Amino acid sequence: MRSIPKLRVVLLPAIALSFFLAGAISSSAADSIPEVSLDSTKSAPRSVESLTQKSIVRDYKLAWASLTQALESNSAAPLTGLFEASASEWLTERVSGQQRSGLTSRYSNQSHKLQAVFYAQEGDVIELHDTAEYDIQILDGSNTIHAEHVLERYVVLMTPGADRWVIRQLQSVPQF
Repeated sequence: MRSIPKLRVVLLPAIALSFFLAGAISSSAADSIPEVSLDSTKSAPRSVESLTQKSIVRDYKLAWASLTQALESNSAAPLTGLFEASASEWLTERVSGQQRSGLTSRYSNQSHKLQAVFYAQEGDVIELHDTAEYDIQILDGSNTIHAEHVLERYVVLMTPGADRWVIRQLQSVPQF
């Protein structure tokens, strides 16, 4: 019976530490989850259905979370299936450039305000304007060599895939 109290003395601090670390990890992960909203009131030539709106927001959020992970880990693997065509090429080259330079990028506090401006009659392509705000850090190892708050505008083309909407074009523009 004496071994049970000793076990409790060892286990309780370990359990408390694991809850603390789980909370820290989940709060850190929550900081990296992009905030995405979609205004489709001006889409033409057709309106965007409610379920399609939800899918686009979900998939755009997933794409930016994956983009963030790819640039922070210097691996294009998280981009697979979420980006196609010129968007995939551009991001894969960006990851390769970081690998060559030995730098990484960290995006945080992301907010994306999407506006649907064109939704094809057939429902096979949507053009979005994204007004994105985020903090970016450029790191050399664990040392931050540059940090800034960014307001960027993107023209985005998405098409439906087998199970999600895919980003085909993600082009930065000075204004809409």
